[in-house]
Amino acid sequence: MPTFVWIIILVVLAIVGFASGTLYRKKVAEREISSAEDEAKRIINEAIKNAESKKREALVEAKEEIHKNRSEFEREEKLRRSEVQKQERRVQQKEEALDRKTDALEKKTEALSSKIAAVEAQQAEVALVKKSQLEMLEKISGFTVEEAKAYLIENIKDDVTHEMAMKVKEVEAQYKDEADARAREIITTAIQRCAADHTSEVTVSVVPLPNDEMKGRIIGREGRNIRSIETLTGCDLIIDDTPEAITVSSFDPVRREVARLALEKLIQDGRIHPARIEEMVAKAQKEVNATIKAEGERAVFETNIHGLHPELVRLLGRMRYRTSYGQNVLNHSIEVSHIAGLLASELGVDVTTAKRAGLLHDIGKAIDHEVEGSHVSIGVDIARKYHESDAVIHAIEAHHNDVEPHTAVACLVQAADAISASRPGARRENIENYVKRLEKLEEISKSFPGIASSYAIQAGREIRIMVKPEAVSEDQMVLLARDIAKKIEAELTYPGQVKVHVLRETKVVDYAK
Repeated sequence: MPTFVWIIILVVLAIVGFASGTLYRKKVAEREISSAEDEAKRIINEAIKNAESKKREALVEAKEEIHKNRSEFEREEKLRRSEVQKQERRVQQKEEALDRKTDALEKKTEALSSKIAAVEAQQAEVALVKKSQLEMLEKISGFTVEEAKAYLIENIKDDVTHEMAMKVKEVEAQYKDEADARAREIITTAIQRCAADHTSEVTVSVVPLPNDEMKGRIIGREGRNIRSIETLTGCDLIIDDTPEAITVSSFDPVRREVARLALEKLIQDGRIHPARIEEMVAKAQKEVNATIKAEGERAVFETNIHGLHPELVRLLGRMRYRTSYGQNVLNHSIEVSHIAGLLASELGVDVTTAKRAGLLHDIGKAIDHEVEGSHVSIGVDIARKYHESDAVIHAIEAHHNDVEPHTAVACLVQAADAISASRPGARRENIENYVKRLEKLEEISKSFPGIASSYAIQAGREIRIMVKPEAVSEDQMVLLARDIAKKIEAELTYPGQVKVHVLRETKVVDYAK
């Protein structure tokens, strides 16, 4: 057969095969579509069934929720209704009580009004009776009221004069006895203070001079140098016939030490004038402050106490210049610390706490002239401020029985304090009263406005007061001095008299460039 025929046959076979394959695929596709439609219908039916079931479940849940909310609402409404009813009953009861009180008040008001009216009527009646009786008395006696008063006064005048004279004599005798007793007390105090050598030992320092010519240089022209020294230091310089010596007098040891150091520096330097004096006083004050710090550190080292606040150490150093009944307070505190430690070791008590409390028991005396209150309360505040332990604070508070001691440490500190103070020669009673009187003298003068500073000098026989020139005028100084003197007379007991010396000084400083 020719090739062309074979090609045609192959093409026909291919077409027949393609047609038959197409028909087969069509049938297969129709069967798949039919099965897919059936499956889709089944899925739709199941979805409808599920939706209906979920719808029913949702309806049931919604009905249950509505029932639950309705029950809660009814319960809350019932509670609110009962609460409202209770409040209504209470309001009703209060209204009834208020009505009863109002009725009672109205009744009392009516009764009071009737009583007032009755009293007024009685007063009017009494006034009429009194008037009629006075008229009757005047008719009977023949005197008017004024004439009767004059007659009675004239009759009892002699008796009253005699009684008054007797009373005056009695009062004079009483005051004379009291004045004699008081005079004996004052004289005895003065004799005791003058006879004992302790006063001069604690209130006077002697500064040696290279020669007597230095006295004139210290006094200065018209006394300006000595006035500057006394004004800046608050001490009294006594320049007398004692050869090559000047006496510095002050009841405050710190001021006296500053004045002594300043004088020694001025004598050594040789240049003595107000500006140099002011410079040397400032240097002396710095040295005294350094000494205070060193003394505080010495006390801590001697007692072997660690961890003290630096401010407590400084306050301990200040007690180096504080005396109590003539006894140095710092040495007394160190001694109490050692004694308390020894007692504690014997009794098995905490030695460190006992020594710490003994060292700090009088810490309030470092600033008791600056802060209001007793040295016990001041010491408690200081110890609490710098975070000392409760045992130490209680020992400070109880060492003078201000509170009852309830710890072994407090009892030991109290005993050590008594031992240190009562040993022979430890204390003197007069010096303490003397210092307190001088401190009170300065305190009284500082209580007035416009005072810059004040110093008690001449063993308390003079108070030197510096006023602020911008606050106190020349005319006001006279009144101020008189007022201070009156207050000293009213509040202070002292032998002899106190000279009130008020100073007003205006300084002007300029520099030539």
